[in-house]
Amino acid sequence: MSRLIIDVREPAEYEQDHAKGAVNLPVSDIAAGSSGLSDVPKDTEIVLYCRSGGRANMAAQHLSQQGFTNLVNGINKHKVMSEYIDQD
Repeated sequence: MSRLIIDVREPAEYEQDHAKGAVNLPVSDIAAGSSGLSDVPKDTEIVLYCRSGGRANMAAQHLSQQGFTNLVNGINKHKVMSEYIDQD
């Protein structure tokens, strides 16, 4: 099964620094039903992160309401980098 890593911070925050391979999809876009995930299977593992985990938690709640079933709050970039991304 594939894994998708989403940085739910605002674009300016993402541009300053983000986890390798992460895509930027702000929590506000997710809450509005962003079409950015329309091609993603509902059982894909989605790891969400922000600065401290709060926005990631809100994004997970919205995605759960949209039918996604395999959601992980990765908390922040450092935790995501150490637990979910190959460091090769």
